[in-house]
Amino acid sequence: MNLPGNGIRTRLRTTAALALLPLLALTACGSGGGAPAVAGAQVSSAPADDPVAGVQTVDSIAALLPPEVRKAGTLRVGSSVGSPPAAYYPNGQDKPPAGQDIDIADAAAKVLGVKLERQDASFETILPALGSGKYDFGTGNFGVTTERLKTIDFVTYINDGQGFAVKTGNTKLTTQVSDLTQLCGLTIGTGAGTTFEKTLTAQEGVCAAAGKKPYEVKVFSESGAVTTALRQGRIDVVMSTINGLRHQAAQPAAQTSFLGEYHRLDVGFAFKKGSPLTPALQAAVNELIRNGTYARILKKWGTTASAIDASQINPAEHT
Repeated sequence: MNLPGNGIRTRLRTTAALALLPLLALTACGSGGGAPAVAGAQVSSAPADDPVAGVQTVDSIAALLPPEVRKAGTLRVGSSVGSPPAAYYPNGQDKPPAGQDIDIADAAAKVLGVKLERQDASFETILPALGSGKYDFGTGNFGVTTERLKTIDFVTYINDGQGFAVKTGNTKLTTQVSDLTQLCGLTIGTGAGTTFEKTLTAQEGVCAAAGKKPYEVKVFSESGAVTTALRQGRIDVVMSTINGLRHQAAQPAAQTSFLGEYHRLDVGFAFKKGSPLTPALQAAVNELIRNGTYARILKKWGTTASAIDASQINPAEHT
């Protein structure tokens, strides 16, 4: 789809090396996976706390799984691993990933008495693959939207959403974005297949309607490329997850400034429509909330402000 002032949408791909260099700074959020990693930054180690270690199987909740799943003892997970706090590789891609999404999924699996077979996948490929049965469910900071609910079932586990960030010292955009007309005339970078891309596309006419120069959108397929473009001045602003951008801006090496929240979204595990797994995963998340594990995971990753009171299946999109 064409974007204002851009002719054909720009999809930029970077080398695999950029994806290996996440900064401890983060969906998707998407909402869309998470805030883009900073290319060239030193990889940060994961927090040492392990709130998942003591989680025990709850037989009454495990009984909610389909018999064939209980017998197999495994669930296949399509996992988008980008940057913290959602999911990243603190010790390289040949070592296990870490992050809020990783911990919550692992803890839920322990409640259910199953093992996770985690398969790395790019963010934009996971949701389409659920219908084919390639994965039992997907993780990647997936935001719950009205459009996605047509084909995907969600079990929520956090409330995140959409926000904006700029390069530190930027003078083109200095205040919180509450209306997309504030972006008119600017170049916005965001991730492929995310709610951010869809929001910007859906609102592409707002600048013309306001008599202003359209904004331009550049879509990136690799997590490190967005921040690289921001630091190099090829884009003016980044649209990504609230938690990720806030986390990133707290890291001096990122050289970014968070401009605040734009739109909140529930975030959940994603399933094919009609999946029989959703009641079991919902009950597992609610058990983690009840027994305090959930709060400890969010504290570990600095996302306590995004806590939910109870997991839901397919809640309506926030308005």
